[in-house]
Amino acid sequence: MTSTHLENRLAALARPVFGSAALRWLACLGLCAAYLQGGLVKLSDFPGAIAEMQHFGLAPAPLFAVLVIALELGASALVLIGRLRWLGALALGGFTLLATFLALRFWELPAGQERFMAANSFFEHLGLAGGFLLVAWLDLREKEDA
Repeated sequence: MTSTHLENRLAALARPVFGSAALRWLACLGLCAAYLQGGLVKLSDFPGAIAEMQHFGLAPAPLFAVLVIALELGASALVLIGRLRWLGALALGGFTLLATFLALRFWELPAGQERFMAANSFFEHLGLAGGFLLVAWLDLREKEDA
């Protein structure tokens, strides 16, 4: 049995589960979970959202808080409903990159546990942004094939 044949057989076994619309939606929900949670928490504690914007030096803080809430919830909704999924994914990916470079500047921290943790989080967020880029790419590719 050749490796290509084995690969094709394994793919045929996996495709019904991992190629299903339900699993795709769950994967998108997993990608969007932090943004849904973050948007809802900011919405339910708007003074806290303003304080977070102030902490990161964003002014005017209330305007940035509203924009972040709208982006987190709106772009997540686009990804989950599948309408303009690529746009929602690119918005969340871009937002993640910007927020990562704003909030997780591990290179500015002294060596130690805090720097280690910030570096891990930084690279995890890069992976998350890459996941959104992949979602956008796949969605645009499907639209092209249709």
